[in-house]
Amino acid sequence: MSKGEQKRQFIIEQAAILFNERGIAGTSVDEVLEVANTSKGCFYGHFESKDELAQAAVDYLLGKLNDRRNNTVSKHKTAIAKINAALDNSKNPLKSYIEGGCPIVNFSTETDDTNPAIKKKLKNMVDTAITTYANIIQEGIDNGELSNAINPVEFATRMMLSIEGGNAICRVLNSTKPMQIMIKSLKNELASYALEKE
Repeated sequence: MSKGEQKRQFIIEQAAILFNERGIAGTSVDEVLEVANTSKGCFYGHFESKDELAQAAVDYLLGKLNDRRNNTVSKHKTAIAKINAALDNSKNPLKSYIEGGCPIVNFSTETDDTNPAIKKKLKNMVDTAITTYANIIQEGIDNGELSNAINPVEFATRMMLSIEGGNAICRVLNSTKPMQIMIKSLKNELASYALEKE
């Protein structure tokens, strides 16, 4: 990575924190310049606009979410272990590994009507997560680990909605208890579809 590319990436990473904590509309270019310790000339040498930076920052944050999910599930062999590990990734929404909390929650309401490009990125991320979880469950059915009574897409959709809704509610209540309840419930439901191995 060249020095110019490194500087661009640094600006994206610093802006991502601000955008995730304060919102895109609530963050000025001057604030980004300050935290990135850069000039307007340098900034506009890398980005045509704040919107271009915002899209790059959202890509960066969603990439971190995607990498974490993939790394987590790849460490496990069974479908149940993979889904349980993915659920455990969200067990403490008050201590997010991404500064400012979950970017899906943070940006979904802000960009719903104002930024179609970012809304599309969020939609793709949600669709990808649901597909990943549904495929894991389907693999569990196919290899005889799980009963075919479970609907992979429905379970994965409820799982994703529960995680993102749980993130928001836990932050409002300043408590992890709702997330703990939701995770336990989904784990118990998934376990109820487990088949006995001979």
